[in-house]
Amino acid sequence: MKQGITRANIRVGDLVQVVEKQNQSGGELTEGIVKRILTKSKSHPHGIKVMLDTGEVGRVKCIIEED
Repeated sequence: MKQGITRANIRVGDLVQVVEKQNQSGGELTEGIVKRILTKSKSHPHGIKVMLDTGEVGRVKCIIEED
């Protein structure tokens, strides 16, 4: 599993776990497929912000590598 703080690690279609803004304090993760990458910078200390195919927006905590 890769961490989601570097934009180059994340691609549209990747399966990821994100933390949504309203869940930041509790750390509850949401799993989904990346639809759009919203962060423009190369990296972000709290994770790259993405939109999932469900429309949810959050910061990537880990990228689930599929075999």
